[in-house]
Amino acid sequence: MSPSLPLLNKRVLVPRGEGQAKSFSELVERYGGIPIEIPLIAFRPIEKNQRLQESLKVLDTYDWIIFTSSVTVETFFSFVDRVGAEFPRVAVIGKKTEKVLKERGIRVDFVPSVYVAEEFVEEFLPHVERGCRVLLPKGNLAREYIATGLRKAGAVVDELIIYENYMPEESREKLAKMLSERELDILTFTSPSTVDHLMDVVGEYGLADHLNGCIIACIGPVTEKRLLEYGLPIHAAPEEYTVDEMVKSVIGFFGKD
Repeated sequence: MSPSLPLLNKRVLVPRGEGQAKSFSELVERYGGIPIEIPLIAFRPIEKNQRLQESLKVLDTYDWIIFTSSVTVETFFSFVDRVGAEFPRVAVIGKKTEKVLKERGIRVDFVPSVYVAEEFVEEFLPHVERGCRVLLPKGNLAREYIATGLRKAGAVVDELIIYENYMPEESREKLAKMLSERELDILTFTSPSTVDHLMDVVGEYGLADHLNGCIIACIGPVTEKRLLEYGLPIHAAPEEYTVDEMVKSVIGFFGKD
């Protein structure tokens, strides 16, 4: 293995859509790997409805708004034209989410030290007063952990579904073909949904044996838990939950050989 190109000729599953895959793929290429872009998850905004419109009309009544991903930010601002002086304070999970907001000129008031819901709630609670109003825009499959934790502390949390996630049909076919022909060396997972969607294809096409020999990497304890529920091994999982660190942890795995 070349020390400067530790992923030389390794075919790496990049489970993100066109808009998000570029930086991930460039990182794989930098280390000599071959990125195989197959979106295991895609996002589409919900149709505008009365609940959404009513919540957006009263943004100034919230003390905090919490963004848990860059997709949430981008979708939210597809519905919101401009941000006034009365926009709530902003809390986020993750460096990329913070960066996307700052690029829009929006101040971020709270970022947890670890980018998972459990740590977010624990560190955010000192900012929560009883009766504090929080808006939580989210996807249709998002966990309830943050809302539940903040409500226990006395906050009034309005969860607002603004997008839904799904697996593109073309991804199913491409993934089944590549797995059946054993053309993927490293599988990476960025959320529990990416695991579920891949395993749906594995089950539909009877490809469980074709996962043998694949190196499996993931971000975050919730994704790790989902992989273990399917009985899959985890070869690389970084302590910091970013794509950069996940790729480094894969390189570290190969360095053990």
